[in-house]
Amino acid sequence: MEYQDMNGLLELETKIVEVLKSIYDPEIPVNIYDLGLIYDIRVSDDNGVTITMTLTAPNCPIADDIVLQVKESVEAVKGVKSVAIDLVFDPPWSKDMISEEAMLELGLL
Repeated sequence: MEYQDMNGLLELETKIVEVLKSIYDPEIPVNIYDLGLIYDIRVSDDNGVTITMTLTAPNCPIADDIVLQVKESVEAVKGVKSVAIDLVFDPPWSKDMISEEAMLELGLL
């Protein structure tokens, strides 16, 4: 039973990552997951989700919009019971956090 539970949590986390990859930073044509804005995704045994994330800049004018979009998008994933967003700025985001795939897409490699 424990293996199936773990498998279900991994499957749910995979669906969450897929959803996060559909959300784009409006100023940089890369999704927030590959941009490195998602620091951690935790799925509890009762399918509550906590996402630790950051923004490219603490004074981002659309910070509230991005956080709300992440929350609402993840809440819409089948099986997710609740979503909490932990917005942090430590460690600060840097371009070193961008995935290799996104770096290629942006012409930075």
